[in-house]
Amino acid sequence: MTAIANNHVVSFHYKLTNAEGETLDQSQGEPLAYLHGAGNIIPGLENALTGKAVGDKFTVNVPAAEGYGEYNPDLVQEVPAQMFQGVENIQPGMQFQAQTDDGVQIVTVKAVEGDNIVVDANFPLAGQDLTFEVEIVEIRDASQEELDHGHVHGVGGHHH
Repeated sequence: MTAIANNHVVSFHYKLTNAEGETLDQSQGEPLAYLHGAGNIIPGLENALTGKAVGDKFTVNVPAAEGYGEYNPDLVQEVPAQMFQGVENIQPGMQFQAQTDDGVQIVTVKAVEGDNIVVDANFPLAGQDLTFEVEIVEIRDASQEELDHGHVHGVGGHHH
């Protein structure tokens, strides 16, 4: 039986919950496919999948540091509302793409305070401990093209 190792394409079903037990995400019909060892999924989950086999069902608890990172208060900032030209009625919870020195970043509006908007560039799940319920459904060797590109192609992957 094949055990998950680097350069395998792994397909799995999952249900993601937070510390309060609320479902945050789950695979819908098709399993999620990723290239093991390429950093395509969060480190805590990838590490837990190493050595598992098709048919394995298990629960993984991933602390924030091994998930989407710790919450960084320095990524919250107040910006002038005029930076959102063409957007009417900005509300907390809205998300926007912002061009930064590090490339495009998603920011979430936290508050609207007069002519200023408070935005948060932390990943929405940063600072949260996460729990994944996982079922491994397929393991195969990655193609050379997948290895060259660093991700899965085809069903559950990036290219179709």
